[in-house]
Amino acid sequence: MDASDLRVFESVARLGGMSRAAAELNTVQSNVTARIRVLEEQLGTELFERHSRGVTLTAAGRRLMPYALQVISLLKDARRAVGDLGEPSGDLVIGSLETTLSMHLAPLLTTFVERWPRVDLSIRGGTTRESVEHVLERRLEGAFVCGPVSHPDLVEETVFREELVVLTAPSIGRLDWSAGLAGLRIVVLRLGCSYRQRLEDILARRGVVGLRLLEFGTLEAIFGCVAAGMGITLLPRRMVERVWRGRPVGIHTLPPDEALVDTVYVRRRDSFVSSAQSAFLDHVRHGLAQAQAAE
Repeated sequence: MDASDLRVFESVARLGGMSRAAAELNTVQSNVTARIRVLEEQLGTELFERHSRGVTLTAAGRRLMPYALQVISLLKDARRAVGDLGEPSGDLVIGSLETTLSMHLAPLLTTFVERWPRVDLSIRGGTTRESVEHVLERRLEGAFVCGPVSHPDLVEETVFREELVVLTAPSIGRLDWSAGLAGLRIVVLRLGCSYRQRLEDILARRGVVGLRLLEFGTLEAIFGCVAAGMGITLLPRRMVERVWRGRPVGIHTLPPDEALVDTVYVRRRDSFVSSAQSAFLDHVRHGLAQAQAAE
């Protein structure tokens, strides 16, 4: 077993099929199939379950995956470390909450790309749970997520703090937690969204349980449904005031211990921090400090 075997294994597992992995690796399917078969023979166990839709990992395959990702990442870090001469360049893949991307990062991306044109920056939106998992799996170099995270394998840096508010239809002038939510739903992003979990906790502390969920893939869809009276949600006040300013919606404040939330940047403790990542974080820190000073 060598690093190239693990790279083939990871590609098959991630893409869910031999043919799809072959296309990504620019080889033929028979070669991928043979490499996987030899790897299974060397390890003395099957790594994939074959079915009509492709393949899925066996229990043994799932146990192997973290080591495969670690080996691939270490080799990538080694190449990048040797070639990193201090001038930001190359690929930089960062995760972010959609709210953080739209409100805080988007205005800074143009100036970053102009200053460091040799950096190929990619920002991938996702929930806090998804992004943290992808950082741990070394699929992202770092991510802006809702804190605190407190994981032993991660370095965590607080980037900014913001206020969350409960949003309802504009007809709800005062939020009556005991009875005013009858018939409404929680309008949220998919499972793993930190705002969704926080809203459910806030409701539970007030004895509000059993509200049905409406899940959407975009913040715009969530806002539209709430404004139309279909339910309630929890989002940053800054987003409502800047992105949806003037649009009809009820805004309800919360006590500071429930409203204030930190957005943090997390990365693996053992990962190589490239010049590109350092430059991007410095650019974000400086840009956020300027924006805060201007408010």
